[in-house]
Amino acid sequence: MSMNDPLGDMLTRIRNAQMRGKTSVVSPASKVRAWVLDVLEAEGYIRGYEKTLDERNHPALRIELKYFDGEPVIRELKRVSTPGRRVYSSVKEIPQVRQGLGVAIVSTPRGIMSDAQARSANVGGEVLCTVF
Repeated sequence: MSMNDPLGDMLTRIRNAQMRGKTSVVSPASKVRAWVLDVLEAEGYIRGYEKTLDERNHPALRIELKYFDGEPVIRELKRVSTPGRRVYSSVKEIPQVRQGLGVAIVSTPRGIMSDAQARSANVGGEVLCTVF
């Protein structure tokens, strides 16, 4: 597993943990990851997360996954912009995910936010991932 894409790695960990029905998953800590988790929590896709230490005493994030009627709340978690292929969009071009049922997470000059927040702040940026 290459760690050239730490955010992609965290998204994959979340997907894998949900497939196994786990209640939580641990990912190495970083500011960007925490900011993305803030949006996922605000949008109701995860229960929350806490800073903790992994088995090697490195800072980590324990992500509390969310289920509804036994099904994961996150049905789809897609990486959009990658280290090899960055995807930027102006505020007018920010994608709508599933007609607005899902959320695009955008890294803007004002921080990492949901597509709706980016539109209301009138900023574009790098489209990190989409959640549905």
